Amino acid sequence: MNALQQEFKISFKILKMLELKEKKLTIKDYEKLPEGSPYQLIKGVLIMSPAPSTEHQRSSKKIFLKLYEFIEKSNLGEVLYSPIDVYLDNENVYQPDIVVILKNSKAKVSEKGIEGTPDIVIEIISPSTAYYDLIEKKEVYEKYGVKEYWIIDPKSKTFEIYLNSENGFEIISKAKKGLVKSQILNLELNVGDFFE
Repeated sequence: MNALQQEFKISFKILKMLELKEKKLTIKDYEKLPEGSPYQLIKGVLIMSPAPSTEHQRSSKKIFLKLYEFIEKSNLGEVLYSPIDVYLDNENVYQPDIVVILKNSKAKVSEKGIEGTPDIVIEIISPSTAYYDLIEKKEVYEKYGVKEYWIIDPKSKTFEIYLNSENGFEIISKAKKGLVKSQILNLELNVGDFFE
C-alpha cells in the first residue's frame, strides 16, 4: 500500500468515526486514531486542531523554557508540551499546549500520556481553538481540579492566570504589560518576555 492509499484509508476511518454524531465517542474510539492525528476528544466529540501559527509556537517555546528552567532545574516536577494526551475521563482527552506536573501530583505520566489532572494547564489560544480553550475545555479542567489554568493570547498579547477555588476558576492575575503571578508556583512572569 503506497503512502497516498494509506492516507486515504486513515482519512476514511476518521470520517466514519465523525459520522457517528449521535454517539458520543470515548477513549477507545480516540485510541484507534493513528499516532500524531491532530484531534482532541472534547466532551465525546473529535475536534480537529490545525497546526498552530508561528507566533503561537514562539510564545509556547518561551513559556516552556522559562518553566523548564524554574521547575525542572529546581526538581519541583516536570513540564511537558504538546502534543501529549491528557486523559481526564472517558470522553475527554486533551492536548494542551503546556502542562505542569508537580511532585506528589495526582496525575501520572505514562507511555500513553498523562493520566489524571495536571497541576497547571497552559493554553495559547488561536482563532481555531479559542472557543474550546475558553469555554469547553476550561469547564472540564475546572471540574477535574486543575489548580491553575493559564490563558495566553499572542494576538492581543494578554496573559491570564485562573486559580481553581471552591467557587471554580477565578482570575488571580492578568496583564497586557508588566507581571503576572502564579500562586501555585509562587512565580512572577514578565508578560513582555513571551511575545515578539
